[in-house]
Amino acid sequence: MQSEIEHPKSEIKYKHLFFDLDHTIWDFDRNAEETLHELYGIYGLKDLGLHSADLFIETYTRNNHRLWAEYHVGKISKTELREARFKQTFLDLGLHPEVIPVGFEDDYVKLCPTKTNLFPDAHETLQYLQTKYTMHLISNGFSESQAIKINGTNIGGYFQHVIISEVVGVNKPDKAIFEHALELAGATKSESLMIGDSLEADVYGALNFGMDAIYFNPNGLAKPDDVPVQVTQLKELTLLL
Repeated sequence: MQSEIEHPKSEIKYKHLFFDLDHTIWDFDRNAEETLHELYGIYGLKDLGLHSADLFIETYTRNNHRLWAEYHVGKISKTELREARFKQTFLDLGLHPEVIPVGFEDDYVKLCPTKTNLFPDAHETLQYLQTKYTMHLISNGFSESQAIKINGTNIGGYFQHVIISEVVGVNKPDKAIFEHALELAGATKSESLMIGDSLEADVYGALNFGMDAIYFNPNGLAKPDDVPVQVTQLKELTLLL
């Protein structure tokens, strides 16, 4: 496979790679879709008037992405995110507040992290990169969920450190979490590279900190001109790094 993407900084020999988890290695949307199809049946949402599981999932996904973007930059709290995403989805689809299922969010939070779908070639790519670099995770996900995802997919062995924003007390794109991650890893900015799907949290967060970044863009969205490097598949990283 030929790559048209140049090495992000060919004169630099990277030593440390920092990966995002959700939407980058762990296929959040696919795992959420599986979970929501199950809960759609368990909670009898069709009998409540929600006749399309696909529309329910589409509406939830839109709300969840918007709320996570607000959480990344500190506009809302973890509690507010979790309280709003399904409530807003049910309201958007015309459910009366009194018939919104109690416990839906709790069951989703318990079930979804147990799903094990990764992006294609995740293990193969991480196995290859592990032979050349010291690798770490930096995630804005919630600590209790991330541990289940990492253990359930057997990816923990690839990473020396797992940095969870909720534990650190600050989210990407704040420079403080990148500073913390480098201190923990014993790394410098020039020898470190961030790889993630979120332009705001991962790519611009790292670039504004002074650290190189690769944008993981599996949906083929338009790449902003100020984003130097992107990949659309994880296996492309083995050609670049």
